[in-house]
Amino acid sequence: MQATMHNSTREQYYLAMEEKYGAHNYHPLPVVLERGQNVHVWDVEGKRYFDFLSGYSAVNQGHCHPAIIAALIEQAQQLTLTSRAFHSALLGEYAKFITDYFGYHKVLPMNTGVEAVETALKLCRRWGYDVKGIEENKAVIIVCGGNFHGRTSTVISFSSDPSARKGFGPYMEGFKSIPYNDLAALSEALKDKNVAGFLVEPIQGEAGVLVPDEGYLSTAKQYCADANVLFIADEIQTGLSRTGKLLACDHENVRPDILILGKALSGGTLPISAVLADDPIMLTIRPGEHGSTYGGNPLACKVAIAALTVLKDEKMTENAEKMGELLRRRLAELQSPHIKLIRGKGLLNAIVIQHANADAAWDLCLAMKENGILAKPTHGDKIRLAPPLTITAEQIEECVQLIAESLKVLD
Repeated sequence: MQATMHNSTREQYYLAMEEKYGAHNYHPLPVVLERGQNVHVWDVEGKRYFDFLSGYSAVNQGHCHPAIIAALIEQAQQLTLTSRAFHSALLGEYAKFITDYFGYHKVLPMNTGVEAVETALKLCRRWGYDVKGIEENKAVIIVCGGNFHGRTSTVISFSSDPSARKGFGPYMEGFKSIPYNDLAALSEALKDKNVAGFLVEPIQGEAGVLVPDEGYLSTAKQYCADANVLFIADEIQTGLSRTGKLLACDHENVRPDILILGKALSGGTLPISAVLADDPIMLTIRPGEHGSTYGGNPLACKVAIAALTVLKDEKMTENAEKMGELLRRRLAELQSPHIKLIRGKGLLNAIVIQHANADAAWDLCLAMKENGILAKPTHGDKIRLAPPLTITAEQIEECVQLIAESLKVLD
């Protein structure tokens, strides 16, 4: 059964304009939003929704968090950009703040998540040549099947998603893909003396919130250390309290050699990303060898400090852990024949839909939209459920009932 759609004239106006003038590189849910506050967003007709995507975890702190917005406005009225041709009064303050916060020697500030991934790859290769002694242009970085690290030309070169790769070659060499959550495959790949790094998502978000076996990350880190290989954690989606720990790697007490952050580093206000590492790695890149006009701009520095501060001050990590447990438990209690599997950590969760109709997950998301909760399928039959980390127990209970009501569309 197809979920019924009711688009107003005003909604249709915005949808039609975007369709006509915008590139067709996304397939959004048919809702047009114009306001957000905490766990809620409102469409152009004033209908309120629970946001269960959180901008792919960029809005961990909730929409328009007052402390983050206050920092944004204050700095926007003072100085927004100097470029790195000059120093700013905020860059040093931010660098000290974030390196103290995560326990690293240095930070390299960037803008988007995939820029941070690209930065980490370059940093890893340079370390491989200058420190490990790999022959020039022979460095290999191990990656995992099912990964999602972005869509730049380099990153799609090691993607296993046909929609990301097909028609965009030729691809960059120097990557070896192994199955995710497979320690034996990692051990075998690490026998290559040209391996400089292992790039991994602690939980594969875009693949459908795939949580590896307990001990996978800690053992993988030890394997890398034994082989003199850098362990690179892409915590762009899993980090910043989303999984019930500050970093998803913290679940196994793993300290990445290179840590990649983004998304919620700005609380959803502007693109901010960061790469953190210690001096023996970070100082292999020298002036002029990497950079970004906007990377580390004063506005981003001020906002990132505020975004990280509220995570701790408002105990969002602890709330994510508790509310995630409650969400998974209540979903399981529904005992829906249409939910094949529930998985996740903290408030990064997914349900796998079981239905004869291949579009069932999409139909369910449309029904959820009608009932006031926004989520989106990934890889066909999986739906991520990742609300802002400020959500309350009462709101979780309400949302589970909305999901239960929506599931009737699949009967």
